[in-house]
Amino acid sequence: MTDQAQLHQQLIDRMVIDGSLRTEPWRRAAVAVPRHEFLRGGYFRRVAGPQFHSAWEPVQAGDPDWLDGCYTDESLVTQVAGTIVPEDIRGPITREPTSSSTLPSLVLRMLEDLQVEDGHKVLEIGTGTGYSTALLCARLGDDNVTSIEYDPWVAARARTALGHLGTYPTLVTGDGLLGHDAGAPYDRAIATCGVRTVPAAWVEQTRPSGLILATVGGWLGSSELARLTVHEDGTASGPLLGGAVSFMLARPHTPPPLGLLPDLDDGTERETATGAEALDNWTARFVVQLAVPDAQRLTMQRDGHTEDVLVDVSTGSWATVYSDGGRWLVRQGGPDPLWDAVEEQFGRWCAAGAPALEEFTVTVTPDGQTIHW
Repeated sequence: MTDQAQLHQQLIDRMVIDGSLRTEPWRRAAVAVPRHEFLRGGYFRRVAGPQFHSAWEPVQAGDPDWLDGCYTDESLVTQVAGTIVPEDIRGPITREPTSSSTLPSLVLRMLEDLQVEDGHKVLEIGTGTGYSTALLCARLGDDNVTSIEYDPWVAARARTALGHLGTYPTLVTGDGLLGHDAGAPYDRAIATCGVRTVPAAWVEQTRPSGLILATVGGWLGSSELARLTVHEDGTASGPLLGGAVSFMLARPHTPPPLGLLPDLDDGTERETATGAEALDNWTARFVVQLAVPDAQRLTMQRDGHTEDVLVDVSTGSWATVYSDGGRWLVRQGGPDPLWDAVEEQFGRWCAAGAPALEEFTVTVTPDGQTIHW
């Protein structure tokens, strides 16, 4: 057995043991698709960077530890800053990741959760490297898979990698939030990017009783996997599945630049019973996010204490919360009192017994999306 084959088999064995790879059809698909073929352009590895920043250094195909990295059960960054790929640089770079190869156990867990059956047509939003697309093709056949990628460069690399393996699904370059009406209706839709709201187009293009699997999140950085069933009336609903699943947001759903911050010494100050713990816990932050969906968070050191700041760029509203002498204080300004909304939503959730995210339901109608417990 070659080193590559041995590493591949070890990865599959780990996914079987941890429960992400649960059924024989998907195990056969995982065996048929070598992950390293989708990482021949290299990937970035996290290294220590300046304070408050992540630095990334390139690992190229042919480097001594490149192949080992390809078969680790980790997400591997393949692009930073929207355009920069591993072969573009030598040495670390401190920019934000914009594309990656998701850890294989999550890819296979999601494909298992998609509950496909032989003959199903699947719409995939977010081709990425093409690894998950290849798995879908190995399971269902090329003719039953349509995959959309927003970034033309990423799409081209995926097309090349898939072609190298003799895999030819329908590949579309464009805005995945619009779906691909030409191939509709689909039995299943799956998104490998995060969304703030599930687009109506996905519901419209999925046949009744079909399933949509998507990670729903927001600008406060908490997200969760949702599995929605499409109904005859054109709506869709279903539970969050749990597991603290996180993906990069679809680029049209990314937050706007914060720009110049408001004067945080202005505004009205008062005591609050809801402190920063509402922002630090994954589930609580998801709840808060529902109350202030357009707010972004930053943490600052001011006047000898740590302040958690929420800013809504669209309205100019802001709130800053901090601890002083054993009590929590909030100061807020702008047209909408952000922390008032946080307190109300967080309080209702606590009063309900702080239900887990698996007890939440997502509903999508032509009028928009709601999430409730």
